[in-house]
Amino acid sequence: MGRLLKAGVFIAAGVMLAGGIVYLFVERQPPPDYTEFHSDAAVLGSISHIFRLALRGNAAAIIQIGTLLMIATPVARVAFAAYAYLRSHDRMYVVISSIVLVLLLYGIFFGT
Repeated sequence: MGRLLKAGVFIAAGVMLAGGIVYLFVERQPPPDYTEFHSDAAVLGSISHIFRLALRGNAAAIIQIGTLLMIATPVARVAFAAYAYLRSHDRMYVVISSIVLVLLLYGIFFGT
């Protein structure tokens, strides 16, 4: 399980680093104007749109994918733990891990 967490964090950090490099050296945008706030929430609102933008080389979308991977890492760890407990026939920990997994997924998809 430790390897799963390490791999997830390193992959997510690598994707974020790649997005940062694209942002700094490839996109060549003018310096941001910090006198007004401009939200990118509409642009990066759906996961499918984020992946489409990332495939086109959009730096913000690549960084957003890294963030999604970082969020998915502990969720994958809990799912793996539930599977491992299921294989070892430890019913109590399967139930506990499943409840935690459902709560995590509920918070991700329906939380505000």
